[in-house]
Amino acid sequence: MQISNDEYLHFKPLLFSLGYRMLGSITETEDAMHETFLKAYQIPEEKLENKKAYLCKMMTNRCLDVLKSARYRREHYMGPWNPEPLLLENEFEGDPSQALLQKEGLSIAYLRMMEHLNPDERAVLLLRDVFDFSYTEIADIIEKSQDNCRKVFSRAKHKISGVENESLHYEHNQSLINHFIQAFETQNTEILLDLISDQVTLYSDGGGKVKSAVRPIESASNVLAFLYGIAKKVPEATFSDMTTINGQPAILYYMNGALYGTLSFYITKGQIEELYITLNPDKLPRS
Repeated sequence: MQISNDEYLHFKPLLFSLGYRMLGSITETEDAMHETFLKAYQIPEEKLENKKAYLCKMMTNRCLDVLKSARYRREHYMGPWNPEPLLLENEFEGDPSQALLQKEGLSIAYLRMMEHLNPDERAVLLLRDVFDFSYTEIADIIEKSQDNCRKVFSRAKHKISGVENESLHYEHNQSLINHFIQAFETQNTEILLDLISDQVTLYSDGGGKVKSAVRPIESASNVLAFLYGIAKKVPEATFSDMTTINGQPAILYYMNGALYGTLSFYITKGQIEELYITLNPDKLPRS
């Protein structure tokens, strides 16, 4: 397959956004994307009618292989597993195809919910819900019947229905998080309890490489106690910075001048429902 430089730049964000949503890992996505383009160059041009569909099929199949092989590693991961945080200030900036990276289905909450789906369910849900492929195209990509794809899609939508009420209004969420930070810094528990759900859950991902909670922390009182406990132990040289992670406002934490962790939020109905602390150095955004 002959792919011009312009076509490569055009398809790269598409394949990245598809792979990242399926895998939740930047490194694995980049590897899968690289292999997809390498294999594409080996395909005779006369066998292709639609480059976009063929590249998406190759990328999807590669991601399905990765997911099946990664299942064992995910099951034996030390503590909660959070998706790898994605800062969108990268080489895709300015490319019109970057809109694919800004669409729904990119938040940490959505990607965590994807862990409840099997590989085929992830593929069908994303191809249909996020990338607007027809059932005819999806059936060809994952090599299943259209009726089967419809059933898989319905099952996947039901499994992730809990995240569909997520607030993606950036300014509202940013304001809520700022209030959360201010209340936390002044230890105003009354305001904090208004900002977080009674059933709030915190997921701390250290991957066994950094000290973190090995189980999800549940309930408002337990989450606040955990965060207050962390705040008492951090060095004075620690500071935070508001940024955008996975298309939503989030916080970067620095210790001794180096990035130490990220904090992302799942916000719904005007309250914080879940918090995601990522400390695993292998997952921290690269500068």
